[in-house]
Amino acid sequence: MSNPAKVLVKSPLDAIPILLVSDVPDSCVARWSPSRFNVQATTAEGWLLLWNTYTGNMNAFKPTQRDAVLELISRRGVASDASPLVAYFSDRGYLVPESADELRRVQHAFGKESHRTDKLELILLPSEDCNFRCTYCYEDFRRGTMLPEVREGIRNLVMARARTLRELTVNWFGGEPLYGMEAIDELAPFFAAIAQEHGISYFSHMTTNGFLLTDDVAQRLLAAEITDFQITLDGLAEDHDKMRPARDGSGTFDTIYENLVSLSRRPEDYSVVIRVNFTSENAPKLEPMLEKLRAAFAGDSRFTLSFHSVGRWGGDNDADLAVCGRDEAQHYRMKLKAAARTLGLRVTSGWMPGAGVGSQVCYAARPYNFIVGAHGDLMKCTIDLDKRDRNIVGTLSRDGTLQLDQDKFALWTEPAFERDTGCQSCHMLPACQGIHCPQIRFDTGRRPCPGIRRTAKQEMVDFFEAKQAQQRSAADPLLLPLPTSAGATPEHELVDAAN
Repeated sequence: MSNPAKVLVKSPLDAIPILLVSDVPDSCVARWSPSRFNVQATTAEGWLLLWNTYTGNMNAFKPTQRDAVLELISRRGVASDASPLVAYFSDRGYLVPESADELRRVQHAFGKESHRTDKLELILLPSEDCNFRCTYCYEDFRRGTMLPEVREGIRNLVMARARTLRELTVNWFGGEPLYGMEAIDELAPFFAAIAQEHGISYFSHMTTNGFLLTDDVAQRLLAAEITDFQITLDGLAEDHDKMRPARDGSGTFDTIYENLVSLSRRPEDYSVVIRVNFTSENAPKLEPMLEKLRAAFAGDSRFTLSFHSVGRWGGDNDADLAVCGRDEAQHYRMKLKAAARTLGLRVTSGWMPGAGVGSQVCYAARPYNFIVGAHGDLMKCTIDLDKRDRNIVGTLSRDGTLQLDQDKFALWTEPAFERDTGCQSCHMLPACQGIHCPQIRFDTGRRPCPGIRRTAKQEMVDFFEAKQAQQRSAADPLLLPLPTSAGATPEHELVDAAN
């Protein structure tokens, strides 16, 4: 009888010769298929633009390369011949293994993000009241500033989570947040200090009307590491003051503009998005305001313009608003963006390379995001706020405990695409995951498609052409060598727009 211990000394598999790659039969060669999340666009000059909504990668190929690239990503797929080109396309997500289940990849990505415990996003309402009464506002201003016990609860929540957090984001919202400076002065330095103590990546943003943003207030905010702002101007004084009057009816444009100019004189590193809301009434008259902004902010990379069509968001004046239709809104938006760029002003593009998994998902759909109201209500959507019972998902206790209504919470954070076959077959699924705006699905039963689903091709072309212009003006080469393959020679070039 043999010794059992001796039998187990060596694996019998070690005696089998190793099969070299060159010896693998053709039937075992890896085959690749084009990703169903590829989006293609062509410029007027014939460049082929390729974007993958899962990886976020974008490339631009010269007209001479277009046919070879289209052949590579055709529905027939390609057998891997270990060529650098196939490897490159698979690495960037344009080609996937023939056996890949891309829907399952999205399901995995959704679950991975939704179960994160190292990330916390807070939208704080230091004041639910406001010093403005904007014509399109949907809020009802039923509460004042944040209660001391709520501020204590926020501190305790963050302290309890600090050891496990990697990312902390705090957005100051309202009402008008600067009405609640007592809460900001208490909490903002605390967030910055605890993030530094525990090595947490920290970002803080404020949406403010800018009327109270004096030089002294700006100093306090910047010192507390609130360095990102959104401030609205809806035209010159004549139009802005009609749309965004003070609560006593007086004008607000001049004060906001002066505060912005004063802020621009500061040396600190910060960013300001000047939001411009437009209707069919004020849109044709906005270009003179752009001229005024050019004089103050052109050349200052800290200031960027963002154009948005006014919607009927649930306010008392909804029926009287001159809301643009979808095509009209797109027309004005593109026209205003072009005019602003011509004047040397920075403009948000709405889309950039890197827009991949989850980039079009609403914050309200993420389990780690909470609105904390002035009286401790926990909410999800900044439009619903406390006007809809579905949106009040719990309360914040003084000790920092989140008392959640699991059914309401699940309503906002569910993977809605799982029961929507239209979403599952859409090329935009990785980016929006069927939850670009859960509110739309609740109210209408329709899937809430992001605008980029309609405008992707034009947005890609706009981005690429802006990149080309930047390249020419900066004399900074954007072209990279294309790997050698049967369909491309070393002198061919491509643009890796994600770099």
